Amino acid sequence: MASIIKRPNGKWRARYRDADGREHARHFDRKVDGQRWLDEQTAAIVTGVYVDPKAGRTLVRSYAKDWAASAVGSDSTRRIIDNALRVHLLPRIGDRQLGTLRRSDVQAVVKTLSLELAPASVRGVYGVLRRMLTSAVDDRLLPASPCSRIALPAVPDHEVVPPTIDQVCAIAQAMPPRYRAAVTMLAGSGLRIGELLGLRTTDVDFLRRAVRVQRQRMQHGAIGPLKTSRSARTVPLGSIVVGELAAHLAAFPSDEWLFTDESGAALRYRVWRRLWDAAAPDSMTTHDLRHFFASALIAGGASVKAVQTTLGHGSAAITLQVYSHLWPGDEDRSRSIMDAALAELGEPADRRRTR
Repeated sequence: MASIIKRPNGKWRARYRDADGREHARHFDRKVDGQRWLDEQTAAIVTGVYVDPKAGRTLVRSYAKDWAASAVGSDSTRRIIDNALRVHLLPRIGDRQLGTLRRSDVQAVVKTLSLELAPASVRGVYGVLRRMLTSAVDDRLLPASPCSRIALPAVPDHEVVPPTIDQVCAIAQAMPPRYRAAVTMLAGSGLRIGELLGLRTTDVDFLRRAVRVQRQRMQHGAIGPLKTSRSARTVPLGSIVVGELAAHLAAFPSDEWLFTDESGAALRYRVWRRLWDAAAPDSMTTHDLRHFFASALIAGGASVKAVQTTLGHGSAAITLQVYSHLWPGDEDRSRSIMDAALAELGEPADRRRTR
């Protein structure tokens, strides 16, 4: 129900009731302006896009707290959301009302972050902000998200450079004997470090020379689900890796976890990181051993599908995005095709006429 009447002071009072029965009113100098406002609000209610004008007064900080608490995802996803909000977003816009945020405000946040963080990190923080404000639109707190046509910093396209076998051997030799098999396992299976730390002794099938990847150990030490559903897989192991694991369990027996620390407890990421930093060059990370494994498969002639399945990638597109430059043959194939097509140009004219 809507109406517009003239007040004794000469102003026009326009009012309406929303779908919940709450009354809203505004005063205008001209009747035509009041009528236009009423028409807009009525149309929004009828079409289902109506937003209570008072809803936008909610502070970003208050809404972010409720949104983060209800977010569904893995532990790592929740940590990413918490870090983006607590460290980067709320200190900048936490005390703003949702309804006052404009596209220019979001762009200003992105620009400021670009001065402090790497491009990929800026995109990650912005992704959290965009998801939160999209949720606010769905909750009818905003008519539209201010995250529209935001210019983001470009992420440099760095090609993966796998370590050499000499580098892998050097890291293994620099590790204490208790953890050398872990380096061989990572380089010979392509497992992520969390997947390795989550392995039980029963996950290794010594007879069939394979390992079942079923869980991962999170950075805070708890066991959690794998990164994606495709991450659950059985990875074939070579004889060298199987032999290293057998020798490892003979020297450091365990009834539960495949890799343990000096006290016999499950090896945690924090301990592994300290060991790795002491053994590996500063430019290398544990994930580089996964790249080593992938490059070895590709050099050996493995197909894109085989590499994707073994690494546990969600799709072949991800595999190609990371490793396409390692597949050999394209340049040589192009040269052969062009040599065949232009072969006649290299022949003497009389030979071409005879042929």
